[in-house]
Amino acid sequence: MFGEERKKKSFFGKLSQRIGDALMARPTIDEDFLDELEEILITSDIGMETTMKIVETLRSEIRSNNLTKPEVIKIRLGKIIASLMNKNEKHSLCQDTPLVILMIGINGGGKTTSIGKIAHKLKSEGKTVMLAAADTFRAAAAEQLCIWGDRVGVNVVKHKEGADPSAVIYDAIQSAKAKNIDVLICDTAGRLQNKKNLMDELNKMNKVIGREFPEAARENLLVLDATTGKNAVSQVKEFGDVADITGIVLTKLDGTAKGGIVVTIADEFDMPVKFIGVGEGIDDLKEFDPVEFAEGIYNE
Repeated sequence: MFGEERKKKSFFGKLSQRIGDALMARPTIDEDFLDELEEILITSDIGMETTMKIVETLRSEIRSNNLTKPEVIKIRLGKIIASLMNKNEKHSLCQDTPLVILMIGINGGGKTTSIGKIAHKLKSEGKTVMLAAADTFRAAAAEQLCIWGDRVGVNVVKHKEGADPSAVIYDAIQSAKAKNIDVLICDTAGRLQNKKNLMDELNKMNKVIGREFPEAARENLLVLDATTGKNAVSQVKEFGDVADITGIVLTKLDGTAKGGIVVTIADEFDMPVKFIGVGEGIDDLKEFDPVEFAEGIYNE
């Protein structure tokens, strides 16, 4: 368990160390420290606007409470960051069934792998799961999803490469309804010819789901690669224009020295992070707990 906890918090490790070094290097907590903290947060992929909000809040607390001890400063900083990330119950995946999860995101971000891991998690909770291979544009996308389907032990609905993605969704819905499947997880294309094509395809899929499965609850999850840093913010904006995103799946948090992008996304877009990927194993997709993760700032 200890090893797993270390993995979950590892991306805050270097941030914690840098903040600790900055605190210990100064005899007093002054403006020079806060300037250095600002630089540390920005270079950890926390956006400028969010960084300024964090530093200003900490500055106010230091003054009003006369905070001087480094360990107290780190704890207060962790709590400030946790409050920015915390979206309360929105962090939890919808528990209603039937449920349709539309997975979106660019190619290479870990979308298919995340689908397999979410399917494994849901199945381990006793739910019946089906996958729809609606990314018909990327070569071998359906085959990759089928490998995960076999690994997890769930059925995959697929068509030939280049087929209409919405037709795959349609067939998957009919099959899921006939078999009383609890959760249908749909893969989607990560890149088409241009943004309009992507918008049109996602709109078509949403219309098919709404028409054919109106009784189903919905989740639109955007998969982001944490190692892309600030590029992930651009992806939230781009995909947010074409889909009603209900939550983020942040992958590849293991091994990255930054990871502050999780704070920026939660704060700037008021968007919950629902899952984080912390390794390659089938169980290495964890439900996101903002308080637990922010504790890594002062527990590492």
